[in-house]
Amino acid sequence: MPVLRAQGFSRPITSMLFDKDGTLLDMLMLWGRWAEGVNRQMADKLAELGGTIPGGLPGLLGTILDGQGRVTGYDKTGPLAMASEEETLGLLAWQLYSAGIPWNEALKEVRDICRSAMHQVRTGGEVQPVEGLRALLEQCRSAGVKLAVVTTDCTANARQHLEAMSIGHYFDSIVGRDKVTTGKPAPDLVRLACRELGTLPEEAVVIGDSNADMQMGRAAGAAVTIGYGEGEQSRAYLLDADVVISSYLELDIEP
Repeated sequence: MPVLRAQGFSRPITSMLFDKDGTLLDMLMLWGRWAEGVNRQMADKLAELGGTIPGGLPGLLGTILDGQGRVTGYDKTGPLAMASEEETLGLLAWQLYSAGIPWNEALKEVRDICRSAMHQVRTGGEVQPVEGLRALLEQCRSAGVKLAVVTTDCTANARQHLEAMSIGHYFDSIVGRDKVTTGKPAPDLVRLACRELGTLPEEAVVIGDSNADMQMGRAAGAAVTIGYGEGEQSRAYLLDADVVISSYLELDIEP
């Protein structure tokens, strides 16, 4: 059985399950730009209605903005980092409902806003993998470690993003929130991915950039939960990680 080594920690494994956003792909390149579009359109719509956003635009999705409204970071415990599509729609629709739009119309409006913002991202930029990812995926392939994606995004979007980064061929299972009854931090995504891979959760590594990923892995009985984050501050929110890394170069897979 292949062995994972990281920071003096070693464990035999058969599979590695990755969160997608912020773990496989550059979060700000995709969702940061998307959040900028959503922020602009929501601010314009609320201005028409005479409404305001409590806490201002940064509080809408949990983003960090510069003076021009560009997203330069995000709250790792906030909605941009962890909310599902349904939760995000509800969060945004509540703002419009509070400003006087009926709930059904508010939902339609925010769906249009989110769709428009994503269209702008897809026509104006590229989805980029995080640094060091390809080398790790090649290590896993050489060692016979099976790979899966477990994401709060829908499965179709996940497939599209993986293909855009030219890494879709590495993964034998892609499990989005739409394929399970309960999303993160419940264990459903991990359990389904392991069934599709033909492996066991107790032989799996779960890697993610939010503590919901770590809680999901622990709830499923994963062998190891690895938090992926930059700097020492990442340890403050990746509380349930067995190991916290800031680069995939810190991981080694031995056949």
